Amino acid sequence: MAVVSESWATLWEAMADALGERTAVVVGDHRMAWAVLDDRAARLASALAAFGVGSGDRVAQLLFNAPEYLETVYAALKCRATPVNVNYRYQSEEIAHVLGDSGAKVLVVHRSLAARLDPVRWRLAALRAVVVVDDGAVDTPAADAPGPDAPGAAARGPDRAHRYEELIAAHGPAARLTRSGDDTLVLYTGGTTGLPKGVVWPHRSLFGSLAVSAYGAFGYPVPETAAEVGRIAAELAAAGRSPVNLCAPPLMHGTALFLAMGTFVLGGTVVLLSGRRFDPDELLGLVGRERVTQISLVGDAFALPLAAALDRAEAEGHPYDMSSLSRLVSSGAIFSAPAKRAFTGRGPIEVLDLLGASEGGPYAISVSPAGREPLDTAVFCAAPSTVLFDDATWRPMAWGTGRPGVLAVSGPMPSAYWNDPERSARTFRRIDGVDYTMPGDYALVDADGTVHLLGRGSICINTGGEKVYPEEVEVVIRTLEGVSDALVVGVPDDRLGEVVAAVVAVAPGAVLDEAAVAAAVRARLAAYKAPRQVVFVDEVRRSPSGKADYRWARAAVATGPADHARSGALDGATRVGDNLPNS
Repeated sequence: MAVVSESWATLWEAMADALGERTAVVVGDHRMAWAVLDDRAARLASALAAFGVGSGDRVAQLLFNAPEYLETVYAALKCRATPVNVNYRYQSEEIAHVLGDSGAKVLVVHRSLAARLDPVRWRLAALRAVVVVDDGAVDTPAADAPGPDAPGAAARGPDRAHRYEELIAAHGPAARLTRSGDDTLVLYTGGTTGLPKGVVWPHRSLFGSLAVSAYGAFGYPVPETAAEVGRIAAELAAAGRSPVNLCAPPLMHGTALFLAMGTFVLGGTVVLLSGRRFDPDELLGLVGRERVTQISLVGDAFALPLAAALDRAEAEGHPYDMSSLSRLVSSGAIFSAPAKRAFTGRGPIEVLDLLGASEGGPYAISVSPAGREPLDTAVFCAAPSTVLFDDATWRPMAWGTGRPGVLAVSGPMPSAYWNDPERSARTFRRIDGVDYTMPGDYALVDADGTVHLLGRGSICINTGGEKVYPEEVEVVIRTLEGVSDALVVGVPDDRLGEVVAAVVAVAPGAVLDEAAVAAAVRARLAAYKAPRQVVFVDEVRRSPSGKADYRWARAAVATGPADHARSGALDGATRVGDNLPNS
């Protein structure tokens, strides 16, 4: 099957030409037509070029949901540069890692987040410019001045910040370029072995991954040229068949950005929440106002609050208008069967649960038609290109053996992890001449292709779609006065899938409480990495070689001190309730 091999910038330009004044994006009360999006992105592309940004350079976004996020991605792609997402929950050191690892040449940042650069900006040798998007925050040193006084700061950090709107006003639209489907987008994702790692997506592979099934669902062959992409988008829009997709997660997550890109090629409109915290009532209000046809979300962390808001509104006698909604799509976290029932029982709403990853997929799919009982939680149907591998021999396994294996999928996929050939070789494998991506999810597959997900074969914690690496949190906890050791694990949570928990060894005579542990983590890392449950012990159990015993730690959190008094010095331990917000 021939698939268009072209830059996403060229595809978006074709859509802008074909769709013109049709709405591309809605953020709260702000609406933006395709013609406006294209013009502003082209002007920003001129500004990026003036900073020396060109083919292969990296442009990072540290932004909340806003039209400027999509404008910045589009502008970078127009320059043949590589967009880089930065999680707005990250603190200074985490931001420095992503910017330093990617070698970002320009950072576009909301003013309210800019101060996080102050402690680290002088270390970012590759960063030539900081572009500040005004969001009503007061000026900060990071917005208008060099980084802090440090050796070489003036030479190594950007000399000054630039105001986003001033740059757009001062530059004309960049000329359109000849580009390539081998241009890239880098998606940073929380790793299972340490700091965030960047997944490198060639544009041609991303188009193939997102678009092939979408065109088939609308009765179109997969386009082979950018002009065909624009023509099909215009035809669908004119016929009123284009999706209106409300992306609940922030655009800095691949789930939202990629589903937004898939919506665009179908001539659709992307609707985003304007609030800085997830507000189910804002979302449900937008469904009726914008006649949303699809909601894209991340598992129970979004679905359960939405279901509760629907129940509450109905009980109060003013139900939300859901008549336009035909589909919910979830990826990135557990979407439980009870949460799915809350939607399949409310009119003709289909629920599509995708087992995918930043590294590719989907590996398996769970479809819950309207009015039908959903499959059990974490049970899926294998995708056509899904293969189960034996992790000892790396040979394909027959389905129905009852033995777990590593899920893999062939087809369009990323090319590598950024600057990490060792991890790349483990995840993106060529076996018998076929390329596979396999991030490490283990599963059982029945003879009929039913996939029973067992989980990532590592210690990575997935809390509401956010990945947390335990050692990063442990290091912070161990810096607390009176802490002699600590282990961090994920424990099940009905809403978020997992929450972070810690087992903390306290030195004799030291006084420490759960609030101090959580506060220490929040001061250094993103808030969702702070433990919600803490068990205090006299000694953390490790192997004779000093390796962590995470199985013991999970059992300690789950059952409390009594059952572990003889194996791990849990006598007298206390357990803290789940009383901290995940924000």
